[in-house]
Amino acid sequence: MMMQAAVLHAPGDLRVENVPVPENLDQGEILIKVMAAGICGSDIDRVMHTGTYSFPLIPGHEFSGIVEATGGADGDFGKGDKVVVAPLMPCFKCEQCLGGHYSLCDYYSFLGSRTNGGFAQFVKAPAMNVLRMPENIKFTTGATIEPAAIALHGINLLTIRPGDAIAVIGCGAIGFFAIQFAKISGAALVIAIDIDAEKLDLAKAAGADHCIDASTTDAIDAVKKITEKKGVDFALETAGINATREQCLEIVKKRGLVLLYGTAHSDVVFSPAAFEKVIRYELVIRGSWNSYSVPFPGREWFTILNYLKNHRIDANPLISHVFELSEAPGVFEDLHHRKLKSHKVVFTPNGE
Repeated sequence: MMMQAAVLHAPGDLRVENVPVPENLDQGEILIKVMAAGICGSDIDRVMHTGTYSFPLIPGHEFSGIVEATGGADGDFGKGDKVVVAPLMPCFKCEQCLGGHYSLCDYYSFLGSRTNGGFAQFVKAPAMNVLRMPENIKFTTGATIEPAAIALHGINLLTIRPGDAIAVIGCGAIGFFAIQFAKISGAALVIAIDIDAEKLDLAKAAGADHCIDASTTDAIDAVKKITEKKGVDFALETAGINATREQCLEIVKKRGLVLLYGTAHSDVVFSPAAFEKVIRYELVIRGSWNSYSVPFPGREWFTILNYLKNHRIDANPLISHVFELSEAPGVFEDLHHRKLKSHKVVFTPNGE
């Protein structure tokens, strides 16, 4: 059998081709019919610049679908089950895995960068990476669970107390979900900061109490005014640029915490005045990486499935574009050259 897939042959060389459907499932593997696959910001950089770890390879790590076949004695799943797939495949043997910190595995594999991923009509994955989705969750929503889990993983690293104030700088997919999880966790005040008015509309839909357009307003002064000069307890940074990292140091209160989601693409530099606050205010700067914990794939994933089932969070405002998989090369070109203004782009490899 053959299937359609978006295959990366080299950085900038993504082709939609007919390739064989994965065969010979090992015991503990499941063949998934992909119904929705989202584009992550990291996918744009990987497809257009850095490439995957080998070529040719099918990218895509945010996806949901239907069980097509199972290998061996995988009694937990049957054909037709509605599922979402967690892309990380840890070794389960290194020190970090043995401690339950699967996101930090020393010898992991990963769907969509190290092995074939979800920009295809079918993909195979280990059964332990597959989670059944409630019937009331749409496939397109299922394709947003992976970035939602990344956001929740970071929130779980914090000790949010009822009444705390939180600022989220950068209101893309991670920021969108972080705002919702911060409110669920008891934050009394959530401030969203971005330079894109449409992203701020998204933040408002997520439940932000204040939305600050940093392109027209001094965000630091605005936060100080909102918090009566106290600053916020936690500042969450998702954009991955020096300006927003420095803003976090300026708006967090004494003994506050700055959580970094955004990865750096150039040297990380702080002004002497901003860095001085780390020392004088005894600030904590903490990183958050990926979305996995015990029990694998993690309480993040199970919590989000429950939240979606019970309508405690909403992913719908995030999904801005849905395309057929055949359009993938052009979509990536448009995203790369910023010709397509979007929040979350989703492919439907097997149609609506």
